[in-house]
Amino acid sequence: MRILFIADIYGIPGRRATHKLLPSITERFDVDFVIANGENIAGGFGITKPLARKLISYGVNIITSGNHFWDRQEIHDELDNIEYLLRPANFPETVPGKGYTVIELPEKCIQLGIINLQGRVFMPPIDCPFQKANSILHKIKNKTNVIFVDFHAEATSEKKAMGCFLDGRVSAVVGTHTHIQTADECILPNGTAYITDAGMTGPHDSVIGVKKEAVIEHFLKGVSVRFSTAQTGVRFEGVIVDIDTRSGEGHSIQRISTPLETQSKSQKEQE
Repeated sequence: MRILFIADIYGIPGRRATHKLLPSITERFDVDFVIANGENIAGGFGITKPLARKLISYGVNIITSGNHFWDRQEIHDELDNIEYLLRPANFPETVPGKGYTVIELPEKCIQLGIINLQGRVFMPPIDCPFQKANSILHKIKNKTNVIFVDFHAEATSEKKAMGCFLDGRVSAVVGTHTHIQTADECILPNGTAYITDAGMTGPHDSVIGVKKEAVIEHFLKGVSVRFSTAQTGVRFEGVIVDIDTRSGEGHSIQRISTPLETQSKSQKEQE
């Protein structure tokens, strides 16, 4: 089967790119299932139920997340009622929502497992993602061997370690969070597709989604600056992973980085 993973969707520009490009990318690559990291869809910080519904209406099947998931208070009370939305599994058990799911895909005669984990290096302390991965795999391995992991983490070392730790045990480990797409996609020795970071679907004429002028001012002056979402250089990024549904092994992983072609007002007026 072929899974399209959409890298961190950032604000209105990222949602616009997803809306406009997802149908053609899905058709072009003959995609069977779409997973998207949506923790930044609400102005770059957090997620709301209406915006999550929009992603589903665009063609996304499951939404994963990360540390910014909790930035919007209104989503907290909704988590237990949104089946298609995952939060990192290694938050305490008392936290609402779920961190993994197993979905029946009748047309493929398989079940697909999806796990959302968050790293701890240079990030807020939470439960161990490695131990949590072990615990979840113990629960779902008897249901399916087709398992996709979104590991939302800062440090390359932690992501690489997770890839090695899960190699041969899951179909794919895809890193998110840094918004910078890495060029290290590969099939690990025991058959797991891996990439350190899938990138960002959003404005690339920016500092990881934020207007660059504000970020530069922050670094120059060392004071708090109001960050706002950049608007230009919008790209659709992510990866396509091919998985053998019998063995659960990843067969290939391919990066995607597609610009959202938009015309300026002056260009339109000249037509």
